[in-house]
Amino acid sequence: MIIERALILEHIDILNFKNIRDARLDFCDGVNCLLGKNGMGKSNLLEAIYFLGMCRPMSSIPESALILHGEEMLMVKGQYSMDTGASEEVSCGIVRGKGKTLKRNGKEYDRISEHIGRFPVVTVTPSDSELVTGAAEVRRKLMDMVISQADRTYLAQLIRYNKSLESRNRMLRAGLSDQLLFEAIEAQLSETALSIHATRREWTEEISPVFRKYYSMISGDAETASMKYKSVLNDKTPLQVFNEDRSRDLALGYTSRGIHRDDLDTGLGEYSMRRLGSQGQVKSYTVALRLAIFDYLKERSGVTPVLLLDDIFDKLDSERVRRIMELVSTGGSFRQIFITDTNREHLDETIASLQGESRMFEVADGNFNLICQNEKK
Repeated sequence: MIIERALILEHIDILNFKNIRDARLDFCDGVNCLLGKNGMGKSNLLEAIYFLGMCRPMSSIPESALILHGEEMLMVKGQYSMDTGASEEVSCGIVRGKGKTLKRNGKEYDRISEHIGRFPVVTVTPSDSELVTGAAEVRRKLMDMVISQADRTYLAQLIRYNKSLESRNRMLRAGLSDQLLFEAIEAQLSETALSIHATRREWTEEISPVFRKYYSMISGDAETASMKYKSVLNDKTPLQVFNEDRSRDLALGYTSRGIHRDDLDTGLGEYSMRRLGSQGQVKSYTVALRLAIFDYLKERSGVTPVLLLDDIFDKLDSERVRRIMELVSTGGSFRQIFITDTNREHLDETIASLQGESRMFEVADGNFNLICQNEKK
């Protein structure tokens, strides 16, 4: 039986991270609100917290783009505590042209992959709309990132598959026709593909009912939403696919089908959320999906993740916002939460509805000022 522990980021030190030149902030273990105009650094603080937990940017940008313009390095250091009393220090830095360092309690990791999943963090951001409207690659990356946090063997299998896939693609680009050579590499691909496919299918089956529950709660039962795992391996074995496609793949110069093309179908009732969903429905979908991911990581790791809500009020009507705030502020499933907004009234209403501790910081030009706090009731 997994004993659940709440993960709390007590304070953070930031140097040269995006527009944050130098900051040290102390957080409460409840809701931490960030108030400020757009472009002031609210989202950058959330990304710094994400960077500590995942050791990568939130979006697909070069890591060097995180460094403040004109500077040569960045450093983010955080002190975490568990409600069990345990304490951990994490630091992650980047130096231009020299790469990245990641330390836990002063000791550098042998492999960065050892860090993934230790300090889970779940984000809700405006760019999440891409999870519905974007390409299959976006949804595939989400699956891989979430499962990897809970299952390190899955990450190892992904690495193996991608290496074997690149070997097959090199053979295809070179126009090789050695059947025995293809069969050997395809046997390796098949083994890892079957494992990855099974794990993705299990993940989708596990998370789907939780996702549907959250969507129903957020929408007030106004509509139903669904997600379904799409894969060529749902109907065929990897070896069947590779044998069928080899001639075509030789002409194309790459592997045209396989688990590297998997996707998630996003449904709105009997229709496609991607094609027919309104902005509010798409936002509701992605919030429900992120909250389901939160529950999945909590269940699998026994650690309650830190929840980052960036611009959560945008594109949602007041009723859906109210339901989301009720979800995350009551019932005990969530613990430490960070919320950004440009409107103080939104944040004041959120704080007023809470039962626990809260703090509000005003953000301007990468600087942070604590403007109010409420102790535990």
